[in-house]
Amino acid sequence: MGQIDGSTLNQLAAFNCTNREFPDNVLLHDLFEARVQQHPLQEAVLCEHDKYWGASTLNYSQLNERANQVAHRLQEEGVRPGQIVGIMVERSFAMIIGIFGIIKAGAAYLPLSPDDPSDRLGYVLTDASVGVLLVHAATAMKAPPGLRIINLEETRTYTGPTSNPAKVNRPDDLAYVIYTSGSTGKPKGVMIEHRSVVNRLHWMQSTYPIDNRDVLLQKTSFCFDVSVWELFWWALHGAALCLLAPRGEKFPQILVETIRKHRVSVVHFVPSMLNVFLEYLDGRSGQASTALSSLRRVFASGEALSAVHVRKFNEIIGQNTGARLTNLYGPTEATVDATFFDCPASGDLDRIPIGRPIQNIRAYIIRDGQQVPVGETGELCLAGVGLARGYLNNPQLTSERFLEHPAILGERIYRTGDVARWLPDGNIEYLGREDHQVKIRGLRIELGEIENTIQTFPGIADCVVSTKKYSESIIVIIAYLVCKQEVDIQALKQHLLRFLPDYMVPGHFEKISHVPLTPNGKADRKALPEPTIRPKTARASG
Repeated sequence: MGQIDGSTLNQLAAFNCTNREFPDNVLLHDLFEARVQQHPLQEAVLCEHDKYWGASTLNYSQLNERANQVAHRLQEEGVRPGQIVGIMVERSFAMIIGIFGIIKAGAAYLPLSPDDPSDRLGYVLTDASVGVLLVHAATAMKAPPGLRIINLEETRTYTGPTSNPAKVNRPDDLAYVIYTSGSTGKPKGVMIEHRSVVNRLHWMQSTYPIDNRDVLLQKTSFCFDVSVWELFWWALHGAALCLLAPRGEKFPQILVETIRKHRVSVVHFVPSMLNVFLEYLDGRSGQASTALSSLRRVFASGEALSAVHVRKFNEIIGQNTGARLTNLYGPTEATVDATFFDCPASGDLDRIPIGRPIQNIRAYIIRDGQQVPVGETGELCLAGVGLARGYLNNPQLTSERFLEHPAILGERIYRTGDVARWLPDGNIEYLGREDHQVKIRGLRIELGEIENTIQTFPGIADCVVSTKKYSESIIVIIAYLVCKQEVDIQALKQHLLRFLPDYMVPGHFEKISHVPLTPNGKADRKALPEPTIRPKTARASG
């Protein structure tokens, strides 16, 4: 690829004109405490399944005072700015009180799942040098030995002052550390600063404003970074938070009833789970229009959002409630989300882009050390206020993924490992993972493209496409299908041949009852069943 010309560079620079003022000199808890002062008695958190407090709601003042007591207790335990405090709880009042208490104490919170294996918990706690761990009754017995344990459901935790602790942080101090899966097999801790979170939430409020009439649903495990905006956005703008019952996110009927009962207006879905939710509602349009009438905004992220998802959403929810769907994209290393695209409420798109960079974030498509022109593919790299400090205690990996822009002096970028391209209108199209691309006999195949095409066929509720290697010469593309009615496989193959080259048409179709999901709602390819085919009869793709 040769040097791109000046006009192309100017066009790409225009796509990245995202500089906006935001309150970059404040902390998350500064913004929350300002709201507490404005309306202390307003409802803050709703949680019907948590019986410890003897009430199903906490107002802003009650939440603030309990978080302050936790913060003072942590400071008594010696917690100081820059330290990391672990919190291992289920979705409950304790979760919100504990997280707010940790950041008010000046520390960063580290969410831990009580369902994780003990070896993984031990590794993360040791790697992060955690000395204090917050738990509650449901998780206390799972706490590893050797730590100072504070139980958020014990009376003695709430005997200290209820006043706001003195400020001990700067905006470039850590707000949280979230561990993500690592390619080496060891999880890696992503370090995010207050300033980055404040920018992310400021953009969200500027673009999709909420106020005291809104109720946000907290349904994402707090071990995944999507939870960050669910946990904080409402609190900075006078809205309320509804805590979904633990594991309730797996049951569409529980989601529907929770949204109806508590007049939820904002909710997030991973596309796989959104599809399950829409399939549940399909044929129940009356239920969608009444039970979901409070919905205004639905956000999707974590996986590729397909045109089929958008069409289903508009037909089943959007047309009945007026709710709009927004596609968000971003790695944990860029503070939750880096780009956004508001899906059209009507009409069809062939592909759903991941959109444009949010405020104070810049996106670059780079190949061979240079930016590529519009329409050409390369690795998506991100820059700006949202970039993480790096990986905790892992300078080598940090230097591999966070590096100087090869062509723009002084620009620090994060290499996402995602393949993408600029579209002429300034949106970005996601084309898959560099490490998820499949090559069969030298032909590059995007499994996501096959999945999207299959989903357009009548009778298909969901699908996942994978490959199985039987020998150096036999690699089979396998489509796992969830069917809502009888599907003629031969007709499906003919349909695919209309849109895909022959080498991309799956050699085997396996019908399954549902797509297995990971704890954060993404399709779990490792849990797919072994295909019922024999190598000698398998068709070699390519």
